[in-house]
Amino acid sequence: MIAKSRRDAGQAFPIYVVMVAGLLFLVFAFFAVGKASALRNGAQGAADAAALAAAQQAREDFEGPFRASLPEDLLDAFLQAHPIPPGACSAAYSLAAANDARVEDCHPMRGGYTDRIKVDVEGRKPVDSSVLPGSERTFAKATATAVIKFRCRWTSVDYNDDSIRDMFFFRCGKDFLQIAPSKFPPWSEVSKILYDVHLVGN
Repeated sequence: MIAKSRRDAGQAFPIYVVMVAGLLFLVFAFFAVGKASALRNGAQGAADAAALAAAQQAREDFEGPFRASLPEDLLDAFLQAHPIPPGACSAAYSLAAANDARVEDCHPMRGGYTDRIKVDVEGRKPVDSSVLPGSERTFAKATATAVIKFRCRWTSVDYNDDSIRDMFFFRCGKDFLQIAPSKFPPWSEVSKILYDVHLVGN
């Protein structure tokens, strides 16, 4: 009876080993999936931050051309034909780096009153799991797109009849702005009313 019990225990031991090895594999696999998910979320956060930073920088850089277009009533031409300033993507690179990622592509898309900047990023930390072959070379990737939208209607007045506009009146949703090109208010005060910046789905 004792010999049989020892023999049964000896036969069961390899099964226990296999079961424990299988459980350990599942634990490491779940850990790898969780790490990959966390890295993916981090990359998406970096992409969102980079796209928003690029859009906000573009809005800041619109100040000079926007102001220059007002006196001769060229605002509509500026809104339709303006390029997105190159500094916008520089801001995307900086924000991505601050969030432990690197920009693979920053693609401005001009569209008249609504511009877009699409940013693709890759995280700097690999998944690097012993149970996933090749994961040491696998990095999380993400994409985000931000919009810079001119949100106002306007009229202009030439008080002196000299072909130079003296006053612009902007209706931006519930906000109203009165801007004289000769006494332009600080851009930081009016740009967030004139332009809406937000993320959109890709």
